[in-house]
Amino acid sequence: MEAIDELAELSESMRQASAVLADEGLDDKSTSELPSTFLNVVALGNVGAGKSAILNSLIGHPILPTGGNGATRAPICVQLNRDSSLSAQAIQLLIDNKSQEVSPSALRHSLQNRLSQGVSRDEIYLKIRTSAAPPLKLIDLPGSDQRIMDDTMISKYVEHNDAILLVIIPATQAPEISASRALKIAKEYDAESTRTVGVISKIDQAEGEPKALAAVQALLMNQGPPKTSDIPWVAVIGQSVSISSAPSGSAASESPLEAAWRAEIETLKKSLTGAPQNKLGRIALVDAIAGQMRNRMKVRLPNLLSGLQGKSQMVQDELLRLGEQLVDSSEGTRALALQLCREFEDKFLLHLTGGEGSGWKVVASFEGNFPNRIKQLPLDRHFDINNVKRVVLEADGYQPYLISPEKGLRSLIKSVLEMAKEPSRQCIDEVHRVLVDLVSSAANATSGLGRYPPFKREVVAIATAALDGFKNEAKKMVVALVDMERAFVPPQHFIRLVQRRMDRQRREEEQKSRSSKKAVEAEQSLLNRATSPLTGGQQSGGSLKSMKDKSGQPDKDVTESSTTLKTAGPGGEITAGFLLKKSSKTNGWSKRWFVLNEKTGKVSS
Repeated sequence: MEAIDELAELSESMRQASAVLADEGLDDKSTSELPSTFLNVVALGNVGAGKSAILNSLIGHPILPTGGNGATRAPICVQLNRDSSLSAQAIQLLIDNKSQEVSPSALRHSLQNRLSQGVSRDEIYLKIRTSAAPPLKLIDLPGSDQRIMDDTMISKYVEHNDAILLVIIPATQAPEISASRALKIAKEYDAESTRTVGVISKIDQAEGEPKALAAVQALLMNQGPPKTSDIPWVAVIGQSVSISSAPSGSAASESPLEAAWRAEIETLKKSLTGAPQNKLGRIALVDAIAGQMRNRMKVRLPNLLSGLQGKSQMVQDELLRLGEQLVDSSEGTRALALQLCREFEDKFLLHLTGGEGSGWKVVASFEGNFPNRIKQLPLDRHFDINNVKRVVLEADGYQPYLISPEKGLRSLIKSVLEMAKEPSRQCIDEVHRVLVDLVSSAANATSGLGRYPPFKREVVAIATAALDGFKNEAKKMVVALVDMERAFVPPQHFIRLVQRRMDRQRREEEQKSRSSKKAVEAEQSLLNRATSPLTGGQQSGGSLKSMKDKSGQPDKDVTESSTTLKTAGPGGEITAGFLLKKSSKTNGWSKRWFVLNEKTGKVSS
């Protein structure tokens, strides 16, 4: 019994370790109420094998219905809790964390009435407290040879790697143990028999069968069939708890249950002479179950320890990520926080004004993107002559002032300034995004904040929230400034408009007069050059005359082109030259000079 108590403590520790590895909350009610599977004992056997009687022997009270015709018609789970303060005969039934003392017979009759309704797959759960029961969870299943015991129901209870399997075989069936379905189920789920305990029940019913007793002794000495040699076997009577009183020669210090268990061992010694005494009776069964639990725990402990070490490293890494412990006093914590905030502020300003961050994007927003957005506004549509007429008429009426329609111009300016609100808002949003990025980059560049990640996240969150507030205020201020400009258009604006217009007209007139003066000067220069004596021209004219004489053409008043033409002007629009004309009266040739201005279409001679 002491071994089971120690294993229960170790099992609880392993359950908590498993919950930690599975990231389950140990304080969770549903998790804390689940017992460890190391303490689960599942009874497997055919109908009439004595499963319920053996579990009653472990409980110490005959609370489970027994009988040879399949008394267990539904899975029954009994959660045992040991309370040494109770008397040996007392049983307390726990319902919703409230204890109620009941008698074994009343509890058994209640179960019999419930099971009499027929075979069911619904589980019956009992949580009881006694003074002699080990802290186990006993699961009494229907007979393995019943149709209700399919693979689904079997695997639900026996697939846990730490559940102990009780393979219960009646002594009379020991010679044919290899054909037992309960043994086949145990081998299917526990091939190495590391969590299987064999129980030979009803030894008293095989006293007249030497073959059965010999098979039982062979099993107890691990000399049975190959399938059973690696399973620890225990022999019990199964009905020892029905002995209501101890033998007359029992010691006064023994309780009736202890006396009954000792009497069971004495009976088994008489029936199985030569069998190991440490494999007889209810106490031997508890020790065998404890031994298999101990073996399973030895198998699981290395994996749990390895997992816990890995989990511990993860916890250390998480603590390192969360940051080292702050100073103890509140004043020191406040001073450290202010120092880190100053470091963050310096880094932020350095990123904003220096070349480390993206501060240049702020300047680009104001000097590049914002003017481009203003230029992309559909101003041509607002300054279209039809729209201007419409606005002026709406503002000044059907007879606007001819000289200064200020009301119409003011209305036109207001509508144009209204369009400047959206680009201004977009500029603020763009600058806000740049500043938020600068906050993150500055926080990452602040080495002091890196030691305290939670504080770093808080600083970034507070700075981001402040920037959001500034953004909203900036938008309101920009809209107010635009509205102020729209509401008051000073007269100097119109004066500047008229002045700029007059300046533009004056520049155009000066340029026009300057270009015309240059044309006149060029024309006069060509005339002067044309009227001056030119030897080359005479020679060319004389040569032309001689050519005409040689050709024998008749003398007529004809005009011939000069072989030499001069051009002048910025675009070559002025052409100067001379024509040779023969006079019929004097019978001689004379030059007629001309200047052609193609731009004005005038010819001067």
